[in-house]
Amino acid sequence: MTSTPSASGAAGSPGVAVIGYAFMGKAHSHAWRNVAALHPGAPGVRRQVLVGRDEDAVAAAAGQFGWAESATDWRAVLERDDIDIVDVCVPGHLHAEVAIAALEAGKHVVAEKPLANTLAEAEKMVATARAARERGVHSMVGFNYRRVPALALARRHIAEGRLGDVRQVRIAYLQDWLADAEAPMTWRLRRELAGSGALGDLASHAIDQVRFLLGQEVTEVNALTQTFVPRRTGASGLEDVTVDDAAWSTMRTSGGAIVSLEVTRMATGRKNALGIEVYGSTGALRFDLESLNHLDVSLDGSGTFCRQLVTDPGDPYIDGWWPPGHVLGWDATFTNQAADFLAALAAGQEPTPSFEDGLAVQRVLAAIETSATRGGSCTRVDEGLEHI
Repeated sequence: MTSTPSASGAAGSPGVAVIGYAFMGKAHSHAWRNVAALHPGAPGVRRQVLVGRDEDAVAAAAGQFGWAESATDWRAVLERDDIDIVDVCVPGHLHAEVAIAALEAGKHVVAEKPLANTLAEAEKMVATARAARERGVHSMVGFNYRRVPALALARRHIAEGRLGDVRQVRIAYLQDWLADAEAPMTWRLRRELAGSGALGDLASHAIDQVRFLLGQEVTEVNALTQTFVPRRTGASGLEDVTVDDAAWSTMRTSGGAIVSLEVTRMATGRKNALGIEVYGSTGALRFDLESLNHLDVSLDGSGTFCRQLVTDPGDPYIDGWWPPGHVLGWDATFTNQAADFLAALAAGQEPTPSFEDGLAVQRVLAAIETSATRGGSCTRVDEGLEHI
């Protein structure tokens, strides 16, 4: 394809390549298209190339999403001088290979979560990212829920001490897209491609929120995992499901808080329900991703909850939004993420969350799997290093 005005930013704008064009590729494409329009002062970008394996399918997606061109060879894309940022939206088993090659080629990298399929891969990615950082090449892992305004505001309240000492956290991420036992086999149910099931896909978000909101590390876990439907129909007949359908954990943090975690793809009737409750000595917070413009708060010893609509001036990420009360959506988290990434690059700073943050989450996931194999026994996070 040739370059089109809709895909071209101002001269000198960084050129972006997105690797992968399905669900996350679409979400990230939407963000790169809108970031300069919705965030005053955000640098423009050149939406240069969308990359995928199927030549016809990726060409169609590039046209739909507004990319200047499409390609099928991601390694050739890394050799191009017109590419400055590589956005990795491929299945987990390819994260390490693509991200490491991109960083070594001098490209800034955004990598979708979880950082990798295995702890060893994640550690290699962090080592490469640290070496690249010394050359002014930066990286970030895509925990987009850090960019939900209500959760950014929740973090502010906790950091300001308005909940007192945090004692308990309840966090559940519930989906139902596998509740039907007749739902077909997909790559997400194969360990060699996905790494794990609900654990890596959903618990990675939940664990990152614990670290983000509290500013504390998870230190030990007790956990169970379950595969409710062990075989599903694939292209060649019945196939074994080799990842978990659901996981549960009780966790302790470095600050002494106790966290109750549940993640599942089998919660009939729940489409994308991330619920977070934080209880402190003088206050509490409640959040539901299916009502993501709201934060329920009980602050400074008030003893009662009230509902805040987080769309007012002064609320996080609202500067480039619509007038107060005009609600935002799930897709805005990716636009906010792109804006933060570009702002960090412009300032010569390392974006957050870093690959090191992704590795910290990976270590907790590994501890959860270790505990589950031990029948739920207590496992320190620095023990659980052999699985993920």
